[in-house]
Parts: sequence; C-alpha cells; structure tokens
Amino acid sequence: MNMENNDWLKQLLMVGIGTTSLVAEKIREVSEEWVRDGKINSEQAKSMVDDLMSQFRSDSGDMQQQAERQVKNMLQDLGVPRQSELDELRGRIDRLERQIRNLENKSWR
Repeated sequence: MNMENNDWLKQLLMVGIGTTSLVAEKIREVSEEWVRDGKINSEQAKSMVDDLMSQFRSDSGDMQQQAERQVKNMLQDLGVPRQSELDELRGRIDRLERQIRNLENKSWR
C-alpha cells in the first residue's frame, strides 16, 4: 500500500477512535445528569455506562469488519494488488533476474 492509502486509513481509524471517545463522554455525561436528578443511583449509572459501552464496542467491531471488507473490495475493484500478490511478483522477478545473470555468465565464458 502506498503512503497516500496509509494516511487515508490512519485518518479513518482516528475518526473511529474519536467517535468512540465522544460516545463514551456523552454516555457518562447523561448518566451523571440522571444521578444528579435522582433518576438513577450511582451504581445503576455505572452499570448502564458499562453495558452501553460494551454494546457500542461490539457494534463498532462489527462495523469495522464491514468497513474493512468494503475497503478491501473497493481496492480489488480498482485493481490494487494485495500484499501477497506483490510479494509473489517480487519473488518471480528475483528468480528471473538470477536466470538472466546465469545466462549472461554462461555466454561470457
């Protein structure tokens, strides 16, 4: 993957991290407000925050896997080779270069 794609993926990851942080902060704010208003006690608030964050992380993981599949499919549609394909081609090029050197060495004898 070239540097531009790496930067794009890093930015996408940072957006996800930022979203998770924002959700966590808002959930905590709401639970603290409910405790102050007497709607729930602090133990219920902690339990609610833990449950919601657990669910959010689970959903985020599913979304991340789906996003990764979509990016992979998009790159494949654009004709961007996978790392394993590049590695295989590099190996083939190395073998061909060795064969050419061997043939050149034989012709100079």
